[in-house]
Amino acid sequence: MSKVTVAATQMHCTWDQQDNLSRAEKLIRNAASQGAQIILIQELFETPYFCIEIHEPYHDLATTLAENEAFQRFTALAKELNVVLPFSWFEKAGQVRFNSVAMIDAGGELLGVYRKTHIPDSDGYLEKYYFSPGDTGFKVWQTKFGCVGVGICWDQWFPETARSMALMGADILLFPTAIGSEPSQPQLDTMPHWTNTMRGHAAANQVPVIASNRIGTETAQHRDLELTFFGSSFICDERGELIEQADRSSEGILLHTFDLDQVRTMRKAWGLFRDRRPEHYDVIKTLDGQVK
Repeated sequence: MSKVTVAATQMHCTWDQQDNLSRAEKLIRNAASQGAQIILIQELFETPYFCIEIHEPYHDLATTLAENEAFQRFTALAKELNVVLPFSWFEKAGQVRFNSVAMIDAGGELLGVYRKTHIPDSDGYLEKYYFSPGDTGFKVWQTKFGCVGVGICWDQWFPETARSMALMGADILLFPTAIGSEPSQPQLDTMPHWTNTMRGHAAANQVPVIASNRIGTETAQHRDLELTFFGSSFICDERGELIEQADRSSEGILLHTFDLDQVRTMRKAWGLFRDRRPEHYDVIKTLDGQVK
């Protein structure tokens, strides 16, 4: 199949988990009814963004897939609607926890799990307290509707994420996200920078990029701090052109149809991957820029 219709969604989240799941399901059903075949829901949509603060009991929100009722619900939904559904959740694995995505194929099959590689640590985004760095490496999956790669939020700022998945054969890159205001720099609006970074990934790798972010203001329960998520979920094409972008505060769905054969033809014709020189890229594998 050459043509595929993708959807990006955005919504707010509360501590009423069943309501969150019901609203996510409503968005998914709406997108599917409009022809979407790959539908992206935002990062950690089961609850508010608990990483806003350090609170020991939040560790208990983590689950395995086997015990996560939402995963079972969305697996059944993917099968019913014949859609691909990346499922973001707080994963419990032995004695550690990860920020993970399970790739559910159309038909409801679990294709595998990706664990977030890059873990942020800044005021209001205290993820290092909750998540271990991912140990899966970057992942792409051959779904019913194309080869899909997924990075999670902070991953989207690193060109290595997108390039790795493109090299692995991804036709489409998906980024479920939770990003908004910066409590230590309230004057800073990162939305344009956020959008432009991923548009650059799309253009440099000649792969469409889809990002889903949450909306609404969430308040810490145990400290005086709040985050206002800026939504602005978007779809951009393989040239980095912005095709669709949501506003900052409205729940909704974006859709676009890509001809993947045309995208692949363009990617081959430009020769960007042909002309790479990986033997000269050792510096990328260092932290300090010094090749030993």
